[in-house]
Amino acid sequence: MPRDRDEPPAVRVYTVCDESKYLIVRNVPSLGCGDDLANLFGTYGPVEECKPMDAEDCEPYTDVFFIKFSQVSNARFAKRKLDESVFLGNRLQVTYAPHFESLLDTKEKLEVRRKEVFGRLKSSAARPEGTSQYSLPQGSSAGNQHQLSSNKREYVKTIHASHIDDPCFSHVPSDKDYFPSESMNATVKLVREKLDKIQSGGDNSNAAAVSKKPRVDSRRRI
Repeated sequence: MPRDRDEPPAVRVYTVCDESKYLIVRNVPSLGCGDDLANLFGTYGPVEECKPMDAEDCEPYTDVFFIKFSQVSNARFAKRKLDESVFLGNRLQVTYAPHFESLLDTKEKLEVRRKEVFGRLKSSAARPEGTSQYSLPQGSSAGNQHQLSSNKREYVKTIHASHIDDPCFSHVPSDKDYFPSESMNATVKLVREKLDKIQSGGDNSNAAAVSKKPRVDSRRRI
């Protein structure tokens, strides 16, 4: 498909027949940067061969390079990452080159693809129906954490019930001292007095509200 810098890149679906471990890289600057280009593609897998293609038509001041990977997966990864990427000021154009494959290369590529598909089918068939491959198995950390939290709640309830029944944890009367310090006991007494005043005031207001008769509206209605 012809490309134009002003137009957005077209979306294309590749099958296993279209993919290949051979790549053609276009729009490479004519600066003698073959080693740099090989190092760039080598970050995505072992590169067995990287050489310029003088017979290919190209734009002025640009070169076309032929790159061979050891595996199709490495070439696929490199094409996805480096296609339309900027290299020394130029935007690279990376395409597959399956027409350079031999009969042995094509057979190996199809065999690898067949194993990948069978592996995915086996993994999906091994999972129980209605469960996701990301679901946590039984007895996992999440289940253990939930069990520990439930045990903790039961323990707190047991301790709270025992404290209620235990006479040692009964309420201290107001005439006894809570602390050995006199200042702290004075603070406790002051708080108790304020609470008693608030409670007595609330009782008085409730009594006044009960004793107050409802007001009869004698206004004339139209």
